[in-house]
Amino acid sequence: MRSGASAHKAEEVVQDVMLTIWRKAGQFDPHRAQASAWIYQIARNRQIDIARKEHRPMPEELKIEPNQEPDASQILGLEQEVDHLKQALADLKPEQREVIEQAYLGEMSHQEISNQTGLPLGTIKSRIRLGLNRLRHELKDLSQ
Repeated sequence: MRSGASAHKAEEVVQDVMLTIWRKAGQFDPHRAQASAWIYQIARNRQIDIARKEHRPMPEELKIEPNQEPDASQILGLEQEVDHLKQALADLKPEQREVIEQAYLGEMSHQEISNQTGLPLGTIKSRIRLGLNRLRHELKDLSQ
C-alpha cells in the first residue's frame, strides 16, 4: 500500500504471493538469500505484473464518420491484413502462439500464464519475445 496500491489491490497481491510461496517453497534456497528477501522479491514482481496489466494502452476506437461508409478497397485491405495476421499467428510454433494469445487476447500477465501452465516465468517471457519478433518479421510489409 505504501507504493500507492489500494487496499483491495494490496490484499490481492498478498494472496497471490502467499499462494506462490506455498507452491514454490521447494524452490527456495537458503544459501542464495534469506526467506524474507525471497518473499519480498515475489511480492515485488507480482505488484509489477499487476501495475503493467492495468496500465496497458488501450487501442483507439476506429473513427468513422456517421455519413461516411468505408469503401470497398478499405474493407478489402482490412480483411487482407486480418488474414495475413491470422496466417502469421498460425505459422508460429504452438507454444509461442499459445502464450501470445494468453497474454494479448486473454489479457493475462506473464506471471498468471506461468502459474496456469506451470512453466518458469523466464520461459514464458522468452516464448512471447521470440513469437513477437517472428510476427514483426512476417508482418513488416503491412506497416509500409
